[in-house]
Amino acid sequence: MKRILARNEYCIGCHLCEVYCAAAHSPYPHDLIKVFKGNTPPPSPRVRVEEAGAVSFALQCRHCEDPHCTKACITGAMYRDPATGAVMSDPERCVGCWTCILVCPYGAVFRDATGRKVISKCDFCLSLGEPACVQHCPNRALIITEGGA
Repeated sequence: MKRILARNEYCIGCHLCEVYCAAAHSPYPHDLIKVFKGNTPPPSPRVRVEEAGAVSFALQCRHCEDPHCTKACITGAMYRDPATGAVMSDPERCVGCWTCILVCPYGAVFRDATGRKVISKCDFCLSLGEPACVQHCPNRALIITEGGA
């Protein structure tokens, strides 16, 4: 399975991965002005930049081999896509119990910031071919790799 590898030694903490992730999951993925102007609340990124002093890195779902979130989900909203192997979430089935958030060992599952009572997590931008965060990282701090987690 392909995964996104965050290389903190190259991350400059610019948060562009968050911006382009939010845009990719909005009705206007190719127009950043429309994405953030007039959308209340603004779209929620599925990646977060964590910072501690001079160190920063992007945090997103690791699409684990043995995902705790899929086992803990009481409705089956968290599942592994059989075709791609990616760990996905179905917002129509999510009831906002936050169990997946609690069991994720990486802290990579978030409450949706738009106010909906659902979770938000990296979907590997399967519909785009390449994750938006990787595609737009100016320092190549995010790369695609095989295996891991």
